[in-house]
Amino acid sequence: MTAADDKPMRPPLRGPVGRVVSWVYGTAVRRRNSRFDQGRGIIRLDRPVISVGNLSVGGTGKTPMVVHFCRVLLAAGHDPCIAMRGYRATPEGVSDEARVYERELPGVPVIAQPNRADGLIDFFTTERGEGVDSVVLDDGFQHRQLARDLDIVLIDAMRDPWRDRLLPAGWLREPPESLARAGAIVITHAEAVPHGTVSELLERARVAAPGAVLAACGHAWDCLLTADDIQRPVSALRGRRIAVCCGIGNPDAFERQAAAAAGGAPVYRLILRDHDPFAPGTIAALLRGAGSARAEYIVVTEKDWTKLTHVNPEAWPCPVVRPRLSLTFDRGGRDLESVVLDRVQGQDE
Repeated sequence: MTAADDKPMRPPLRGPVGRVVSWVYGTAVRRRNSRFDQGRGIIRLDRPVISVGNLSVGGTGKTPMVVHFCRVLLAAGHDPCIAMRGYRATPEGVSDEARVYERELPGVPVIAQPNRADGLIDFFTTERGEGVDSVVLDDGFQHRQLARDLDIVLIDAMRDPWRDRLLPAGWLREPPESLARAGAIVITHAEAVPHGTVSELLERARVAAPGAVLAACGHAWDCLLTADDIQRPVSALRGRRIAVCCGIGNPDAFERQAAAAAGGAPVYRLILRDHDPFAPGTIAALLRGAGSARAEYIVVTEKDWTKLTHVNPEAWPCPVVRPRLSLTFDRGGRDLESVVLDRVQGQDE
């Protein structure tokens, strides 16, 4: 199925009212960007900032991409930190993405604060912060108050932004024309669409941002992790009755990969809104539904597992596993890593 064949998700507000509000929203976005384009209200830090963001509401794979670039920087001898808003944090003040970063990147500081500039400036005054030599900004394309040395924009191959509209008539936070300020554009979830769809999106990206580095990547499942963090092969799901549960921005790719790994459709599915807090009633529904469907495995995302670790292990009707993701670049991966390292090292010199 190509991106063009997919039915667009139902927008927050349809019809004439949605289009009118979308026009008002677009006017405000253009005015805001014009102010930043003139350099007004921008704070520049004393170390390089690499931003990973997108045009739309919902998931495009930002979290695994941030993990990927932090690992690239670590492998090159750098000491990065991650700055993020911390959307829908728990009462303890930790968001689900922050928990993922702490699990995947032990030792890499995570600064979660709506005002990321203030959070970083405060962090740099600490003993740990003094040693950090670079910042990876999570979901930073619209957070223009903080100057960046490279804007990496992700486009989900299954959600063509050129066929979408601005909020609330669609799901775009900015129009595709904003790609002109991107230094790199990455088509994600390339494995979910035909090769020609990826090529078409890359060509549109090239027109929108002639000087940007272009890349495309797929999301592969390397292995499965159990509740005890024991690795199991993905083939463990083959031929099994699986239940799928997730609360992420774009669940389609996750569902498709789970079904492909099992060799058949899930016997039970619970799809929640992005950043769902997994209230007790939701967890009870998952336990009940998976049990009634006689599921042999419950498959969740790493991000959602961070909110399920407190469930009594004896309550689960079957083993719970989550895939460990890796990014496989089909095009432009080396060029993308090179430009990230060049921007960081160039600022260090």
